[in-house]
Amino acid sequence: MRGPDDHSDFLFSYVSPEHRVPADHPLRPIRKMTDAALERLSPQFEAMYSEMGRPSIPPEQLLRALLLQYLHSIRSERLLIEQLDYNLLFRWFIGLGIDEPIWDHSTFSKNRDRLLRGDVATAFFDAVVAEARSHRLLSDEHFTVDGTLLEAWASHKSFQRKDGAADPPDDPGNPTVNFRGQRRTNDTHESTTDPEARLYKKGVGRPAQLAYLGHAVMENRSGLITDTRVTMADGFGERDAALAMAVDLPAGHVTLGGDKGYDAADFVVALRDMGVTPHVAQNRAHRRSGIDARTTRHPGYAISQRKRKRVEEAFGWLKTIALLRKVRHRGRAKVEWVFRLAAAAYNLVRIRNLVEATC
Repeated sequence: MRGPDDHSDFLFSYVSPEHRVPADHPLRPIRKMTDAALERLSPQFEAMYSEMGRPSIPPEQLLRALLLQYLHSIRSERLLIEQLDYNLLFRWFIGLGIDEPIWDHSTFSKNRDRLLRGDVATAFFDAVVAEARSHRLLSDEHFTVDGTLLEAWASHKSFQRKDGAADPPDDPGNPTVNFRGQRRTNDTHESTTDPEARLYKKGVGRPAQLAYLGHAVMENRSGLITDTRVTMADGFGERDAALAMAVDLPAGHVTLGGDKGYDAADFVVALRDMGVTPHVAQNRAHRRSGIDARTTRHPGYAISQRKRKRVEEAFGWLKTIALLRKVRHRGRAKVEWVFRLAAAAYNLVRIRNLVEATC
């Protein structure tokens, strides 16, 4: 007999979200590690909020919601808030009950900016790295550095002359722009949408884009990110950021791998002055490499060259899953905050996979 197609508009449920999520769901170990990291941040949260006034969105729930946005490729905070209203899995991960009201997207964004001012992304990232160290997944000797292009949330139409010398637009809302024959540089032009974005192209034959540069240091044993930076897009940003991050590497005999873009004499000398052995790829295109046989003859150099390609896996995840191929925030500070929090999400996924593989 065919069953009736009845619609139950009102229904009481006696099953909590905790019991609805399968015991082997991939988000369960991530939730456990996230809670451990947030527990370490509790004193910092106490210092950020006043003891008086109206209660805000709990910072722990706010950070879990942002992690969900990266883990499930949700393209906007408005869409994230919409899904929180009906997705039981998301409610469980954040810590919301089935009947609890969901925040307005504008309130969510305003509270997120408070975390940005408190530099919570860095503290959370460090807590996740400490979690990886507690599982003995981190190497203290061998690392890799690399950079990637992050397209800014600004169009070529917004890249206009700084002196304002331009013809009036035919349509103020969507003007017709013809760049043919015009010389546009970062010295004479800037974006009206995101003034900190720079016109830059990563390589020969690639199109110029308004962009930032994202940088990451990866430890070679497990492929986990241990440090991140975001800089203005220029030809020196990658090496400058690498030197800034190399200062925070562990003391002792440390190697730092990299591609041919890091094979510059001043960069190699600066690393050696820090006590860091440069394991960068040799660039011999019409020039003399800064790396000679004193470095390349060791078996560890060949291992570093093989391991350094792993950092591209992290960049690929950040750009495709976390949707950072084109960032959705303006200003270098916000882009760096988002990039670091997304790197923490990548580490959580990586730690989960590594721990499960050893069990």
